[in-house]
Amino acid sequence: MTRVDGSLVTFRTTYVFAAVGTVLTSDSTLRFRGREEVEADLAGHGFAVEGVRDAPDRPGREFVFVARRPDA
Repeated sequence: MTRVDGSLVTFRTTYVFAAVGTVLTSDSTLRFRGREEVEADLAGHGFAVEGVRDAPDRPGREFVFVARRPDA
């Protein structure tokens, strides 16, 4: 991790291709949103949230949203 700024986390990954001597560096930034923000965005796009569960492999650390479009 190279930087944390609120909900943004920036990190760098370096790949080394030893067979050809090439090095590739990739900088990426992820944005982590809270439950309320995700629910509001889903509702804003016409989805009804039917439930929110823990991710099975990360309980308490990641959400799984179950949502459906009312017209579907």
